[in-house]
Amino acid sequence: QVRLVESGGGLVQPGGSLRLSCAASGFTVSSAAMTWYRQAPGKERELVATITSTTITNYAASVKGRFTISRDNAENTVYLQMNSLKPDDTAVYYCNAMTRFQGSSWGQGTQVTVSS
Repeated sequence: QVRLVESGGGLVQPGGSLRLSCAASGFTVSSAAMTWYRQAPGKERELVATITSTTITNYAASVKGRFTISRDNAENTVYLQMNSLKPDDTAVYYCNAMTRFQGSSWGQGTQVTVSS
């Protein structure tokens, strides 16, 4: 069973930083395409950042230069380092895994709130 557990969210002031973690089990993150999504109240779910099994990364224009996606294969965990946070970054952040044989899986989400 594929499981993803996000953590690291919280309340920060504009300009602050947070590091989100996505702890995976049931597969290896190095063999998957891992993506962070976010969803703010009343808005559609938005792709934030991806890292592929070949370590290619991609970012939404709104976070490029501020956020960094990475993985720790020994911990089987994917991270999202978020710097220079803005109020518009406020959302529930979700981790997604896409694997060849197990398909798409989602975590439960972690709340990020950036005060104004």
